[in-house]
Amino acid sequence: MHLRQCLIYDSVSPTAKLIGIEYMIPKERYLQLKPEEQKLWHSHEFEVKSGMLVMPKPSGKSADEWDDFETQQMEAVVGLYGKTFHFWQVDDPDQRDIPLGMPVLMGSITEPDQLPLDTALAGRNQKFGVDHGKKAKQRSHIQGPGVHENADSWWKEAAKG
Repeated sequence: MHLRQCLIYDSVSPTAKLIGIEYMIPKERYLQLKPEEQKLWHSHEFEVKSGMLVMPKPSGKSADEWDDFETQQMEAVVGLYGKTFHFWQVDDPDQRDIPLGMPVLMGSITEPDQLPLDTALAGRNQKFGVDHGKKAKQRSHIQGPGVHENADSWWKEAAKG
């Protein structure tokens, strides 16, 4: 089994806070999970194809070189399922210094009508010199394996109210 572990920080600064972790597995492994467990995982097709998911470019790499590398990585990520836990809600004023409470299972944006991307990503795009629309075009050739019916339940449950 191939397991990716992605550490999630609140910034790229040397003093960034580690706020979460995402475990990613291939669809073949996801299909082996029990249905109730499958509901805790989200797909990456929309994140990848929309240009929303990016890898911050390290210094010393040209934009073209990094775009090529990032696109190759996204070709692999598009077929993975993720399970993400946030354990430090840094936007909560009570948690400025330390994480409080229990970790929270998080979902991800999985469809275009869930969030206005242009507005939501404007600050990030400006800060990192990213254009998610351009990335979406660069990734238009990437084919996902299709999203399993039990995945992305985070949004499905939220819609039920």
